[in-house]
Amino acid sequence: MRDAEATKERILETAMKEFSSYGIAGARVDRIAKQAKCNKNLIYIYFENKETLFTTVLQKHLTRVYEEITFTPEDLPGFAAKVFDWAMAHPDILRLMEWNKLENKTESFTERAAAQDKKIKMIKNAQNVDLKKTTFTPEFLLSAIMTLATAWAGINPFAMSLDSDDQKKLSQTRTAIVEAIKLMTQGTE
Repeated sequence: MRDAEATKERILETAMKEFSSYGIAGARVDRIAKQAKCNKNLIYIYFENKETLFTTVLQKHLTRVYEEITFTPEDLPGFAAKVFDWAMAHPDILRLMEWNKLENKTESFTERAAAQDKKIKMIKNAQNVDLKKTTFTPEFLLSAIMTLATAWAGINPFAMSLDSDDQKKLSQTRTAIVEAIKLMTQGTE
C-alpha cells in the first residue's frame, strides 16, 4: 500500500511538471510514466485518463494556494504582497492554472468558488466596519489584487518578465503593487 501511495505521489509530481510545461493537449502520459518510473497503465488505473490526472493535479495545487496564502481583508495591500511572493515562488502552478483556462476546461472547482465567495464577503464586511465610502466593489478589488500580484510570474503577455534572482526589481515591483492596492482601498470620507 505504501508503494502505491509513493507511486501516485511520483506520478502527481511528474504530471505537474509535464502539464505546466505542455498543457493538457501537449502533455504525454508516456513521458509522465517514464519520468515517474512507473508503468503507463498504472496512470490509467489510478487516474482513469489524462484529463482526470490533470484535474487531480490542478485541484491539489489550488488547495495549496488556499492553505498557504493567509487572507487578510483588513490589510489588502499586505495580502497582495503575500500573493506576489507566492506567485513568484510558484510560477509552475500559475502556468498550470493558465493552461486550464486556455484549453477551456470548464470544470467547476467548488472549493475555489467557495474560497473566492468567502474572500469577497470578508472584504465587504471589512469595508462596512471601516465605514468609508469605497470606490471599488469587493469583487473588483479581489480580481485586481490577484491580477496585479500574479502578473509578473511569467504568464502575463503584457507584463515585463522579472528575473527571480533580481532582488531589487522584485522588491520594487512588490512595493509598487502594495502601493497600488493601498490607493485602490483608500476610502473617501
